[in-house]
Amino acid sequence: MIKLVVFDLDNVIIDGEAIDEIGKLVDVQEQIAEITEKAMNGDLDFETSIKERVKLLEGASVEDIKNLANEMKLMEGAEDAIKGLKDKGYEIAVISGSFDLIADPLKEKLNLDYLFTNKLEEKDGKLTGEVTGPLVEGSKADVLNSIIESSDISVEECIAVGDGANDISMMEIAQVGIAFNAKPAVKEVADIILEEKDLKEVLNIITDLNSEATEEATEEATEEATEEATEEATEEVKTSKEADKEPKTKPKKSKKDALPEVDFDLAPTPEGVRKQKDEREEIIAKIADEREEFNKIAKEQRKIRDELNDDLKENLKLAIELRDKRNEVNKSVEEAKKSRDNVNEELKKLEWSSGRRDRLKLENEIKKIDKIIETRVLDIKKENQLVKNANDLRKQLMDIQEDEKIKDEAQNLKKISEDHHAKVVELSTQAQDFHENMLNYFRKTDDIRTEADEAHKKFVEARKSASAKHEEFKVVLSEIHVINKELGTNKSKRRKSEKQASTKKNREEKEKAEDIFEKFKHGKKLTTEELLLLQKHDIG
Repeated sequence: MIKLVVFDLDNVIIDGEAIDEIGKLVDVQEQIAEITEKAMNGDLDFETSIKERVKLLEGASVEDIKNLANEMKLMEGAEDAIKGLKDKGYEIAVISGSFDLIADPLKEKLNLDYLFTNKLEEKDGKLTGEVTGPLVEGSKADVLNSIIESSDISVEECIAVGDGANDISMMEIAQVGIAFNAKPAVKEVADIILEEKDLKEVLNIITDLNSEATEEATEEATEEATEEATEEATEEVKTSKEADKEPKTKPKKSKKDALPEVDFDLAPTPEGVRKQKDEREEIIAKIADEREEFNKIAKEQRKIRDELNDDLKENLKLAIELRDKRNEVNKSVEEAKKSRDNVNEELKKLEWSSGRRDRLKLENEIKKIDKIIETRVLDIKKENQLVKNANDLRKQLMDIQEDEKIKDEAQNLKKISEDHHAKVVELSTQAQDFHENMLNYFRKTDDIRTEADEAHKKFVEARKSASAKHEEFKVVLSEIHVINKELGTNKSKRRKSEKQASTKKNREEKEKAEDIFEKFKHGKKLTTEELLLLQKHDIG
């Protein structure tokens, strides 16, 4: 029996994506929506996506977010569905990568038994851009397992409802996974797909599932009432290697798991029926082996995929660490550049104030005159005038004296500027190394993601093949049920007939023995056979 129903929050309990709505408060909704779409489709791991999106929310008002939480619209049928489930005795959990500021008010409003979300860090009434919580690095399966470990509930008693890629982990371990208005990647692993955005459909589905489980248990109890039918069914289960697979009372995952009705033509004789049974048991054993082989392949590919995803997560983590280090070093580069430029600005002012400006101006004018004298043909009068002008400028130049104190200070500033520049070069090289290593890890991540996608594709194909074989298995199993019922009825009739014949024979023998004894009392000699007959019925 189902005991716990687990829901995602965004686009399941509430009609919208909380982080997108928060993004509108600081005008970053478009950037957030792009990252969200990649995460929901499984193209970006959740930890990276949540951190990148929350970083964009830095500076958002906590008070505005709380007001937003009160305005968020619940999904159609959410209150009715949860109330209906609670009235039927189910426990309700919400496991979401969304945030406490949005989800906390719903715990009391919807009477939730469990609520797990991430926490938006805040300071002075504003978001810091940081996020913590069980769904940042951990998976929803981890959280669901923690609930199970602390209660008397098993995974076979859980139903998980979700719409995005980060819901897949909990849907895969739950007894039933329901894809609610979900992304394609979620539909591939779901047991039940609901396209209508009305949570009352989830209530109807769960009610039907438990009704089917009760009917199945009743049907099996009825079958067990006939001793011969039970023995045949046990033999059949053992033959098909299903005896130790699942307990009989385990609820079915969905309507598709019910045995189909079959129109099977039974042989006209008991011998023919038994031959049909042998043939069907041989067929079902082969189908079971083929199904198990596909399940084995699916399990192997799932393991490969999960290991690759772990590697992917580790590579992304390293790449992000390198990116953060690069960014930190680049900050230091900018600080060193700023310090160098400030020193150069002070040096420039100092040099101009020390008379250097006037010296440079005079030196340039002298160079111009000398070049004219050297390169042009001039009359003697004009050339003499230029020579005189140059000599006058040289006299002025000799009269300008640089302040020695300022000159020493300028030299010191030059040394400081050179040190800052050397630091800029050193840090820039270090930042470049971090950047190149980061790119290598991102390239490796892309390669791993490609391999993981291929393994997931093989996993889905194998599981579809296993499901097809399971459908074949159920058809043949239904046929065997029909055969078993027929064999069980024939045996009962035969045994009843044999019992009646045996009773009649005993009665006739006893009457014969009594007649022999009467004759013996009157002097009749008895044969050995007659003596044995008297002993058998304890006469005389």
